[in-house]
Amino acid sequence: MIALLQEVFSYSFIVRATIVGMLVSLCAALLGVSLVLKRYSMIGLGLSNVAFGSLAIAIILNMSPLQVSFPVVGIAAIFLLRLSENSKIKGDSAIALISSISLAAGIIGITIKTGISSDVCNYMFGSILAMTKSDVYISVVVSIVIIVLYILFYNKIFLVTFDENFARAVGVNASLYNMLISILTSFIIVLGMRLMGAMLISSLIIFPALTSMRVFNTFKSVVISSAIISVICFFIGIVLSFEIELPSGACIVAVNFAMFIIFSIIGKIKK
Repeated sequence: MIALLQEVFSYSFIVRATIVGMLVSLCAALLGVSLVLKRYSMIGLGLSNVAFGSLAIAIILNMSPLQVSFPVVGIAAIFLLRLSENSKIKGDSAIALISSISLAAGIIGITIKTGISSDVCNYMFGSILAMTKSDVYISVVVSIVIIVLYILFYNKIFLVTFDENFARAVGVNASLYNMLISILTSFIIVLGMRLMGAMLISSLIIFPALTSMRVFNTFKSVVISSAIISVICFFIGIVLSFEIELPSGACIVAVNFAMFIIFSIIGKIKK
């Protein structure tokens, strides 16, 4: 086992992918608990497709994908939140609407401009080879900011997650903190898309929270457990993908699913 780990992490691109992936997994797990409890977990899939659409814009304009994706996906997150709260199109329907439009626009734009290249496939399905040093620096800074903000506003996020009406009654600006959760989620989607791909990044948001809820019952225990599970599953998935020569994103999702099954069994035994 030690020999395998030494071999795996002798490659700089795997080290970069692991650093970014563990940070993204940690942040996604923290935010994922609130999103799952608020029945808004599919926002990850919707925003990932928006991020793919923004990739098309970047390619057409010959700009950096991250420079375009951060503002575009952030605006989309706010728009989804407003659309869900203030119109007849609620929750999953709003996400499905924006998601399908963005994905279609991205595919059409990229096909017209360059055709479906291997680089585009990396964004759709993920590739650990796609991580550059600049990606690592940006990911570390953004992830640290997200973790710090989550810790600072933990109590407010807790209130907004469980009872928005009570939160407003005690003077909490629920709309502001809902927006904060959405924007931070959009940043995580953009950071993780190159590694996991637009098709799989939402799994980092959904699986850890659902897995933790099979065994733990309090918000704090679910948050801590989700963070630990997410990081462990990512690490195992990266090593497994190297060993059996399969795509990293798919392996990470498979490990998360296996962990979900294990925790489900433990939860039933515990009851």
